[in-house]
Amino acid sequence: MSLQIHSFQFNAFQENSYLVWDENKNCLIIDPGCYSTQEQNELLNFIHENELNPCALLNTHAHIDHVLGNAFIKKNFDIDYYLHQDDLNTLKSVEAYAHLYGFDGYKPSPEPDKFLTHNQKLTFGSMEITVFHTPGHALGHVVFYFEKAGFIVNGDVLFKGSFGRVDLPGGNIEILKKSIFDIMFKLPDHTVIFCGHGPETTVGIEKKFNYIHQF
Repeated sequence: MSLQIHSFQFNAFQENSYLVWDENKNCLIIDPGCYSTQEQNELLNFIHENELNPCALLNTHAHIDHVLGNAFIKKNFDIDYYLHQDDLNTLKSVEAYAHLYGFDGYKPSPEPDKFLTHNQKLTFGSMEITVFHTPGHALGHVVFYFEKAGFIVNGDVLFKGSFGRVDLPGGNIEILKKSIFDIMFKLPDHTVIFCGHGPETTVGIEKKFNYIHQF
């Protein structure tokens, strides 16, 4: 039975947060950007109304828009939080600058329970994931590849027609290009890419039309 995925658009950055679940309602929470009470309730209500059973909290990376809901999720669910170790300092720095973006009520994210590594295999229920380390937008950026389901949750590596910014700490265009060409573009063309911002796309479309080819 195929997996299901649902996206929410949260916070002022219009960040895409994702729930992925299997036929037995085992559920992954990826990049929860819910900040306001309304956003938090939207996510919580969806989980409860669909009788989902959260198994883990996963972050592709730790920029503020992707971790605003981490503390809320950990408070409501007794689940492990996963992040790549190279993004730990990025995570810790959010508290110092959150107010600059208007997030005065930011509740600091707990530290990860487990660290992600390149080529790591994760299994939750019938959900099988391969983790790829894809730096360039953030030092510890990773993507979550659901090979059997034919999709990847790629955070801010690729967008439809574009790619993640490289002008933040840890950003580097050459490193990002390597992540895109050596990892993302090696996946099957039919692979659906669920992005951290904007609509989904496919590997095949981005190999043909993405702006990264201009660099």
